[in-house]
Amino acid sequence: MDFALTEEQEFFKKTITDTVDRMIVPKAREIDEKDEFPWELWREFSSLGYLGLRYPEEIGGMNADPVTAMIFYEQIARGSVGFAQSVIMNILMGTYFVFRFGSDAMKERCLYPAMKGEKVGTMCFTEDQSGSDLSATRTTVRKEGNEWVINGTKMWITNGPVADMATVLATTDLALGAKGLNFFLVEKGTPGFSAGQVLDKLGCRGTVTGELVFDNVRVPEENLLGKELNRGVEYLGEILDEVRVMTGAMALGIAQAAFDEGLEYARKRVAFGKPIGTYQLIRAKFADMATEMEASRLMIYYAAWRIREKLSSRKEAAMAKMYATETCCKVVDEVTRIWGANGFAHEYNPQRHFRDARFLLYGGGTHEIIRDLLGRMIIGKV
Repeated sequence: MDFALTEEQEFFKKTITDTVDRMIVPKAREIDEKDEFPWELWREFSSLGYLGLRYPEEIGGMNADPVTAMIFYEQIARGSVGFAQSVIMNILMGTYFVFRFGSDAMKERCLYPAMKGEKVGTMCFTEDQSGSDLSATRTTVRKEGNEWVINGTKMWITNGPVADMATVLATTDLALGAKGLNFFLVEKGTPGFSAGQVLDKLGCRGTVTGELVFDNVRVPEENLLGKELNRGVEYLGEILDEVRVMTGAMALGIAQAAFDEGLEYARKRVAFGKPIGTYQLIRAKFADMATEMEASRLMIYYAAWRIREKLSSRKEAAMAKMYATETCCKVVDEVTRIWGANGFAHEYNPQRHFRDARFLLYGGGTHEIIRDLLGRMIIGKV
């Protein structure tokens, strides 16, 4: 068994860590407080080529394998999970199906500009009545001549209000449930496609999240992102494991940022004549946090390795996502306690990490859904 990163991965880790420390960390507080899409940082960061992380070199990408991608996800979330959400949506969910199924013209118009940061992409699953339960999707699509007509409303869409293109989940027949789902590409400027309510969130601020409305939106026949009709759930399965492990990697990034700041504080904060880090109870907190974070890291990178090796990874991805995000919530809570009242003040970072951690409990599947999934996989048919 070899747990070492390759030389190339070690170099990549150092490079992205230095980039995050130089470019993102100094702006994290401003991103959180303004809660606006950080266009200046977006353009600056995009110029480095990271938005092509997962795509082949021959089209301008970095051709990163899943393990290398997790290094990136962890580090960028360590800097600012608000900014990270927007970037990762563009890198993964917002462009994957265009790369996988899009025509050459669609790639020229949408994928390649998105890889350069010239366009912003998103993916639309969630509706008011359907989050985890995709079979309850009510956004419909019907065929009229050589066009698809889409009607419905999507909610909680990352990048939605600023997106230039959206990969939209819609059903051909409400009675079919999950068996009627498909993905379609809808571009900004298409009549009937508009942004609605922008959500004011507790955490992950700076990731502009909101409602997208589809009112008799007509798109060409080729905008069906799939080889055949009604195979959307199957296609989603191609990236779902990576989305779950990615969410765990982001949680690990938040936990690491909080842990590092808690450690620095414990070494400097003096109480009763000595640094609080010398007290046994505080040391025990760090021992527990470090252990659970290391376990999370092993689970995340093991799951990513299984994805890379094209091994079954559904169980490992679900476990990694669940354990890492629960660990993150524990870590940020403990760090606010170590900081005491200062951890409750907007002047300092612990409260931001505390707020940000909560959002990752839902992405990639709520833990109630994931635990039920794991239970069924473990117990089997009874």
